[in-house]
Order: sequence, then C-alpha cells, then structure tokens
Amino acid sequence: MNLSHLSFIWPQALWALGLLPLWVLLYLWLLRRRKSVTLALPHLAIAKNAVPGGPNWRRHVPALLLGLALCCFLVAIARPTARVSLLSPQRTIVLAMDVSGSMRATDVHPNRLAASQEAAKAFLTQLPASVRVAVVSFAGTAAVVQGPTHSRDDVVAAIDRFQLQRGTAIGSGIVLSLATLFPEAEFDLSAVTGQRNMPPDPNEPAKPAPAFAPVAPGSYGSAAVILLTDGQRTAGPDVMDSAKLAAERGVRVYTVGVGTKDGETIGFEGWSMRVRLDEDTLKSVARTTMGEYFYAGTADDLKTVYQSLSTRLVVETRETEITSLWTALGVVWLVLGAGLSLARVGRLL
Repeated sequence: MNLSHLSFIWPQALWALGLLPLWVLLYLWLLRRRKSVTLALPHLAIAKNAVPGGPNWRRHVPALLLGLALCCFLVAIARPTARVSLLSPQRTIVLAMDVSGSMRATDVHPNRLAASQEAAKAFLTQLPASVRVAVVSFAGTAAVVQGPTHSRDDVVAAIDRFQLQRGTAIGSGIVLSLATLFPEAEFDLSAVTGQRNMPPDPNEPAKPAPAFAPVAPGSYGSAAVILLTDGQRTAGPDVMDSAKLAAERGVRVYTVGVGTKDGETIGFEGWSMRVRLDEDTLKSVARTTMGEYFYAGTADDLKTVYQSLSTRLVVETRETEITSLWTALGVVWLVLGAGLSLARVGRLL
C-alpha cells in the first residue's frame, strides 16, 4: 500500500479534524480540574503520593492514544483511498507466438524460436496454478495449438511442437486469441486459419448472433494476450484492425518484439529475405489495447521480459478504499488507550 498516493472520496469531511484541538483542550481542562480537587482535599494528594508510579509523562500516554483513535475515526469518515497491490483477477492468458520462417534467425542465441520457447516455458513456472494458459501459433495463418488449460505439461508440449512456416500474419494471431477467449463471439476465421467456414445446416434454425456492446479498452480483467513476434506483417488481416477488436472487448495485448532492430538476412526453403522488427506497429497494438510493449534483443532480455510480465499479470496496483483499515486502526488505539487508563487509575482519564 502506497500512502503517498492517499486520497479521499469525501474530502470535505476532513474539516472534522478541527475537533482534535478540542480534545486537547478537554484533556487540559480535566488535568486542571483534578489538580484543583487535589489542592482542596489534601488527603487525596497524600494518597496519590503513596501510589508507586513511573515517570510523570506516562500518565499522558492513554490520552495520546485516545487522541490517535479519534484522529483515525475522523479520517475514516472522509473515506480514504490508496494505491494497493492486489492479486489480479486474470484467470486466462493466451500466448500468441510467431512461428514464421524468420524465427530461425540466430541474432538471438541459439535462434529466435528456441529462445522464445525457453522463455515462455520459464514464464509458465511463475504463474499461479489457478491461471489457465492457451497457446496460439501464427505464421501465414494462425492455429490454436493448446486451448485454455491449467496443465502446464500440456502447454509445454504445445510449445515444443512449433514448426516453422512461411508468412507473418500478426493480425491472425490476435483474432484467433480473441476467438479462444470468447468462443461464443462471432469472428470470421476463414482468413485467419486458412480454412473455410462451414455452411449452416439448412435443417437447423438460424441462431441470432449474440449482442455485442464495445467496452472500454483494457477493462476486461479476466484475460490477457501476450503477443510475441520478430517481424513485419506479410499476410492475414490488418494488425491494427485486429487490435481494435481486442480493444473493443477490453482485452489487453502485451506485445514482445524479439530480435535485433537492424534485422538479419535469412534463407528459408530456397528463398532469402531481410527480416526487421516493426516496433511501431507493436507499440501501437499495445497502446490501442492499453497493454505494453517490450523489446527483447537477446535471450536474456526475453527472459527478463517474461519475468516482468508474470509480475504485471499476477499482481496489479489499483485505487482501493481503505476506510475499514483506518477504522480498525482507530479501534486498536482506543482499546490500548482505554486499557492503559483503566489499569493505571481505574478510569478512562
């Protein structure tokens, strides 16, 4: 909890803190009144001196604690809030990973694909067991290689099955990730998976499409997509159109660019090309969906990125009302102050 970001829902109530000086005046009046009574009745002074006690300041401790309790209660009336780190409600993470031919480039040791596979598997070990993970691979088209599951062994096996293919359809990876998260939604997957949609059965009544209302970007807290790629789009739907689909459903897309920024010339199945990282597009995808972009130029960078993502996706900081905390703190001071006073002089003050 970060008290430097303390704010209040009802700050007008803080004017009530002006009552604290009245508490001090009341306590001083009680001390003076007790002193007057002692002077008027000398035998009370004799009895007082006969009672063993510690330093004179200790008799003021109960009043101080009761004053702290009053302060806490008055602050609680203003309904304070603070930035608190809490477990994220996200329960499903989709790993959308590039398996295009450019991933064979060796500028990331031993090559981009192997480094991304190892980093992804290390990432799995840092996630709570309650989080489901799905894996989508994409090249010229996209495919779900593992549906959402709690089994880390199944996810690791899916990652190990990656096969390099031609093309880089980043938009397809995003759309298929959304279809994995929202199986009831209407997505045209023919261009994404490379397979034609099955025609409707004429013997079955047509089902109306579920109503869809766009939500605020980044507002869907139950899932997130981690998109890892090393190149530019060469196939599939427009990347930004796909990012807008994710934004409309509130899904954050965290993009990871792997590879050197200067790129590398590679050969694959008899052809060669220079592969470069399109950081501008990946940054735009992250910005549109309220996610974040990470650059990984080495295998160590890639592991660090996934470690950072595991923290961001499991723990989140949000503005939370802490009225109950201030109230509980006030009760603690009240009980301590009252207990000390009763134990010392048999009364509250």
